[in-house]
Amino acid sequence: MNTISRQLRAKDYISSLAASGRYHFLSSDARKALGVSADAAKLALNRLARQKLIAQPARGFYVIVPPEYRALGCLPADQFIPGLMERLNQPYYAGLLSAAQFHGAAHHRPQEFQVLLERPRRPLSCGQVRAKFIVRKRLRQVPVQSFKTPRGPIRASTPEATAVDLVGYYNRVGGLDQVANVLLELAEQIDPQKLLTAARSAPITWAQRLGYLLDVAGARELTRHLRTHVKAKARQTVPLLPGTTRKKAPRDANWKILVNVDIEPDL
Repeated sequence: MNTISRQLRAKDYISSLAASGRYHFLSSDARKALGVSADAAKLALNRLARQKLIAQPARGFYVIVPPEYRALGCLPADQFIPGLMERLNQPYYAGLLSAAQFHGAAHHRPQEFQVLLERPRRPLSCGQVRAKFIVRKRLRQVPVQSFKTPRGPIRASTPEATAVDLVGYYNRVGGLDQVANVLLELAEQIDPQKLLTAARSAPITWAQRLGYLLDVAGARELTRHLRTHVKAKARQTVPLLPGTTRKKAPRDANWKILVNVDIEPDL
């Protein structure tokens, strides 16, 4: 097979995938479909990548890049992360600020798409698209829901689970002031009973800090079940901001929180 016919066949292959609604594939899929050696398939795919017709966000995993995303150099992360996780056979959910955006907290766009996994994985870079993977213990207990994207559904944490995770991973989202800002935007969607369910998937210290921050954000009505949970399970007073000391820091008895930092939401 000469170079021109191989390239045409590779283009035909990705065109047929896109026509059927599939926008990702493995290098092994392409090699099998083209009926060529691994080296020949790699050569053909590299040519398509140079033309910005496809991109490779992970080793051996390719995405088809429609014209509207050519300047981006890749599909948006939410449009291929589900496919990548399926190929890797890893449970996942979009979380933190990325999940908050699905729930309408649009003022806090993260620089990297944030994905929670059961085990570590290196960050992903594809064109201008970046994704960061964060390990979440008890991941399968975290409440999630499905959202539609132009390339299919994606799982994301519920508003309640997002609130819990934001507190637990405050250093991944810009600090506790930022967490308080996002909580203000999520508050209208949070159900008190569902918040308790989500909190049970995380350490009790996260629930303590979350309850305090929701009170500060003026959403005390959301914390009634959470307060009962903390009263029953919390064994010690913990600092609001871990690893920080403050002389004569006040103590919040409701949440067993040492208020060692001032929280100033700006919304």
